[in-house]
Amino acid sequence: MNMTLRDNKPDGNPADGSGIAVDGVTVTYRNGYTALRNASFRIGKGTITALVGVNGSGKSTLFKAIMGFARASAGSISILGMPVPAALKRNLVAYVPQAEEVDWNFPVLVEDVVMMGRYGHMNMLRIASRRDHEIVNAAIERVGMSAFRHRQIGELSGGQKKRVFLARALAQEGQVILLDEPFTGVDVTTEEAITALLKSLRDEGRVMLVSTHNLGSVPDFCDQTVLLKGTVLAYGPTERVFTRENLEKAFGGVLRHLVIDTIGETDRHAVGVITDDERPFVVYEAGGQVDRPNEPGGDGI
Repeated sequence: MNMTLRDNKPDGNPADGSGIAVDGVTVTYRNGYTALRNASFRIGKGTITALVGVNGSGKSTLFKAIMGFARASAGSISILGMPVPAALKRNLVAYVPQAEEVDWNFPVLVEDVVMMGRYGHMNMLRIASRRDHEIVNAAIERVGMSAFRHRQIGELSGGQKKRVFLARALAQEGQVILLDEPFTGVDVTTEEAITALLKSLRDEGRVMLVSTHNLGSVPDFCDQTVLLKGTVLAYGPTERVFTRENLEKAFGGVLRHLVIDTIGETDRHAVGVITDDERPFVVYEAGGQVDRPNEPGGDGI
């Protein structure tokens, strides 16, 4: 089923308790460049949503708008049924950045980075309470970094750094977590650990929006997908949005399609591969044909 929505305003009232409601949002920067135009989608509580698109498609701009760093020239965004400023004031939105956004040479310990997640809950002097320390300890333990709590952040591997910033988001007690390319530069074990953590947070009712180029992992753990290319091309359940047609619209010439037929001793298999150079998304079918009209790898891939 094609979920392309050119005029896709969310149904209902933004104050109805949904996780994130984006309604007709346009963001134009001071230089006149419009990075996001008439974007609309809605994701509910207790969901993991992939934000997918090529570089320059508006993913970073959308994150900035949700975090209050970029003002929408049109439209509105609500977080858990309230305007963005109110949600930010209550520390409801946590952010896990890309590695490129962090100065790893700054001398700070793992536990200090995680404690930063508590700053919004402290007074002006930022004196940590016993509760703050308890929450930080629990967050560090949950991401499996207790043995590294006194290590300089710059000494960690890429995967360990990701875990630390996830712990910071947990310490903040944010109910909405924005993750920017969480799988870049991590090994398979760390990717699986991060995925398992996100699923457990989803089961607790958190809302997670994950910007990623890692197509292969999206169907594994993302309930919803938003496809961006300057606007929202499609959004909805991943199994309905991740179609060949929609991915071609989102990635254009960057996306390539391959079909590999293999003949075993007793049967024939067809493997459809879609890749954007990060990780392939593989569709496997026994019986000689890939034939899933609602998934990449359908007829004629």
